[in-house]
Amino acid sequence: MAENTSRALQDVPGSSPGENEFPFGYPTSICEDVPGQKYLCSNCNNILKKALQTLCGHRYCSACLAWIVRNNKNAICQKCKEEDPDTLSEESLLAEERAFGDAAINKEISELKVHCVTLGCSWSGIMKDFEEHQSLCDYALIPCHTGCGHVVMRRKLAEHLENGCANNVTLCQQCQRCLPGTEHQEHSCEGSLCKEQKPVQTETAPKEKQSLSPSSANKDGCRFSEVGCSFWGSKEKLKEHEKSAVGAHMLLLLQHMRQLRGTLCCAARAAPGATPLAELNLSGAGKGISSLDTSGELQLDCLPGSAAPEEEEAVLQQLLREKVVSELENKLLVFENIVAVLNKEVESSSMEILAFRRQSELDQNIIRGLELKVAELQRCLAQKDVGLSRLHKSLLCSEQASHDGTFLWKITEVGRKLQDSVTGRTVGLYSPAFYTAKYGYKVCLRVYLNGDGTGKGTHMSLFFVVMKGDYDALLPWPFRHKVTFMLLDQNNREHVIDAFRPDLTSASFQRPLHDMNVASGCPMFLPLAKLQSSRYAYVKEDTLFLKCIIESN
Repeated sequence: MAENTSRALQDVPGSSPGENEFPFGYPTSICEDVPGQKYLCSNCNNILKKALQTLCGHRYCSACLAWIVRNNKNAICQKCKEEDPDTLSEESLLAEERAFGDAAINKEISELKVHCVTLGCSWSGIMKDFEEHQSLCDYALIPCHTGCGHVVMRRKLAEHLENGCANNVTLCQQCQRCLPGTEHQEHSCEGSLCKEQKPVQTETAPKEKQSLSPSSANKDGCRFSEVGCSFWGSKEKLKEHEKSAVGAHMLLLLQHMRQLRGTLCCAARAAPGATPLAELNLSGAGKGISSLDTSGELQLDCLPGSAAPEEEEAVLQQLLREKVVSELENKLLVFENIVAVLNKEVESSSMEILAFRRQSELDQNIIRGLELKVAELQRCLAQKDVGLSRLHKSLLCSEQASHDGTFLWKITEVGRKLQDSVTGRTVGLYSPAFYTAKYGYKVCLRVYLNGDGTGKGTHMSLFFVVMKGDYDALLPWPFRHKVTFMLLDQNNREHVIDAFRPDLTSASFQRPLHDMNVASGCPMFLPLAKLQSSRYAYVKEDTLFLKCIIESN
């Protein structure tokens, strides 16, 4: 039988007759409009399939990139070479782990309008439905699953199996020979009772023409309707029905053959002089069973000493088993093809997972490097904060410092600080440092608002502290200058004044070995009762002023 062929797609890498897949890019000929350059692969120049974008900005099919990397060591992007071969950089090196899926371009490609280019097929749609159509296209060329080597249209496969497939054999029940479908129709058994007998066609009632309603206009009846199957449906549902109802169809055939046998036996008994020879051709019995030669059996059943019904049942069971085995073999071939396709998908998925893992490792390394940089920057910021704090403190000290031996100390929040001194939370307060001269001694004051030593709890104590300065090596020691303390009356009426001269033998006035010497001064500088008395204005608006004068001569 002549077989129609469809046009082969020569512009698809890796395509071959019977293979309706596009492992690399899709051909541009399937598009309704001319596709833009951004949709084309930099390698196969077809429409991108599972597009990947490289570091240099060019796009490749995932299969193309895998093929290039696998077959070329240190592969370079061909587009980069064509654009400017003198400015190739490390980003032009191709590697699967250095590429990432371009989801945006894949989404745009999935919405492109396309059509089937197989000769005779009029399907059109969008790209995301294209591959599903390819697996169902009736005009696509596919290899015969029996392994006969023929490539036929999907819609012609059943006809090929019945009439032209050399590997689709049928077992003759008379001589037990396996014959191709074309030879079985003309075969006559040698040495059997039906030798050289032409098949006798049994009369069947003429088919009644049925009027089709609009709802059943697109439906067909099952091919086993002649033996009692009443199923109606579309082509797809008929295929599913014939695959799932093999056992039921075989039972219908068995019942039909028994009825025919009974009819022929009755006819033989009515005409005892005649020898009934009937060969029943059940061409429409079902897919895979082209004919059943039953004439010899029927004749023997009608004659004395004919075969027992149990033997006939055994023969029919054997036929049923062979049919089931044939169906299972066909399904096995289908499953093998499915497994092969799944293996390709698994390999592709494994490659993608490996690329993701490598990219994840690179990302983790980058993240670790950034974390180290962040930690280093935080450490630098902490050091700078400490430096700024020191500079701020030094600036405040410089602003408040005096270099002429006279220092005025303003103390605010006297009530709270006095209470802290009573409770022991803050015992004493230090004043900012000041100097007797520009390059003189560095000193400060220390006050105990609730007293210290002999004046604790009854008097305010005021002390003088010699501090370690920058120019101590050039100054005479011990410290010899007279020190005068003053608590200022803010009404300028009665200031509290006390003075002393340093004890030259005291360690408090020797050259400091640490940041400051032991404080020395007046532990009973002012009674607390007088400090808090409303008759005096030593504390006004919760503020008091202490003044220290150091004689320079």
